[in-house]
Amino acid sequence: MRYADGKVSEIQIAYIGGGSMYWAKNLIADLALEEQLSGTIRLYDLDHGKAKNNEKLGNSVSSYEDAKSKWEYKAYETLSEALTGVDFVFISILPGTFAEMAVDVHEPEKYGIYQPVGDTTGPGGLMRALRTIPMYVTFAEAIERYAPDAWVFNYTNPMTLCTRTLYEIFPKIKALGCCHEIFGTQGLLIRMLKEMEGIEGVQRDDIQVNVLGINHFTWIDQATYRNKDLFPMYSEFVDKYYQEGFETSKNGWRTNTYTAANRVKFDLFIRYGLIAAAGDRHLVEFMPPWYVKDKETIASWMFGLTTVPSRVEKNAAAAEYYARLISGEEKLPLKASGEEEIRQLKGLIGLQSFVTNVNLPNAGQMKGIPLGAVVETNAAFSGNSLKPIHAGELPVEVNSLVLRHVMNQETILKAALERDENLAFHAFVNDPLVTIGINEAEELFETMLMKTKSYLPGWDL
Repeated sequence: MRYADGKVSEIQIAYIGGGSMYWAKNLIADLALEEQLSGTIRLYDLDHGKAKNNEKLGNSVSSYEDAKSKWEYKAYETLSEALTGVDFVFISILPGTFAEMAVDVHEPEKYGIYQPVGDTTGPGGLMRALRTIPMYVTFAEAIERYAPDAWVFNYTNPMTLCTRTLYEIFPKIKALGCCHEIFGTQGLLIRMLKEMEGIEGVQRDDIQVNVLGINHFTWIDQATYRNKDLFPMYSEFVDKYYQEGFETSKNGWRTNTYTAANRVKFDLFIRYGLIAAAGDRHLVEFMPPWYVKDKETIASWMFGLTTVPSRVEKNAAAAEYYARLISGEEKLPLKASGEEEIRQLKGLIGLQSFVTNVNLPNAGQMKGIPLGAVVETNAAFSGNSLKPIHAGELPVEVNSLVLRHVMNQETILKAALERDENLAFHAFVNDPLVTIGINEAEELFETMLMKTKSYLPGWDL
């Protein structure tokens, strides 16, 4: 990297999963809008053709008149070429195909187990983890060999176990897991301020929160706006909207299964006195099947099930749009994605210091959780430094819910690394959503395992 006049050029970033049709275009736009940074994005993907597409798209965007910086995009055929000597690594992949995802999400439904997302916990999330961990072993080994000093940003789910695997294989890695779920809750608090007190123009950074938990099962025990405690107002807000929910668009959850009316979040606040900081669709998968007992129960809590066929349909539409971008028929709109990767880059480069939530191994920032397990708390970014901030401890009744998943994640990691089917089943059957009989659980586990076995090298199946 080269520093001059408050700008940093010649930044080298490797992007594993660089053939993406989703996150890649957001990254391309965000980088083009940032005038203090420039450099090269090295795109690597198992589908080299898709990486070449993003090479073409990225370079075309750099030539836009309204682009504030110029980046060179280059697709590489090997992981070693993409990684050698880079300053940063972004990892955003789909571990498997929609066929495996369909098994993750819909096979458990045959046993009455419903998962709105199915990528983090529950039977689907645990099975996804089993096939993702070997991929991350490969990434960690390659990073250790070719880019040991690089900062590594992980965006893939299951976020916790992907990040945990990187550290397990390469303990000195400088990796962080990045997720925007907390941003959504800060956005809800901003809308609350407008609704309850008519306060407008509040920015996300104006909402200060203390974050504790694990990815997609995060909690806030302190929230302030200009030093004003927001918990009393949130309590009134919950009471007011508990029954009808609170959405940006009334009944939006009925037509958009990626949204919810926040009723689960409100219910968890009433039960535990903390603000559940992830989206309802993720939160329900960490709890016993209180909210997902059946489709009628799900509807009563005002969120939907994101089916894999709907994802396939969405992907087809995205592919058509992407084709128009690649051909030049349409231009990529240059608007900020709302992600934090640019600010995080600038923080680690040394252009600014700030605090935000990230996923890191527990070095004592969160009490009540084993050291080394990956937790999500606030951390301070500054020049080549990322330091977790002491977050305290969850109340015992909430910590027990979180800890169960932490130990399950540690168990599934060990099972994946040791290729131990029996150990994997122990984690599977201990998941709170798996309330079926032991024989049915074994049957479901075996079915799901066999349908993902092609991603489990070395397993005796």
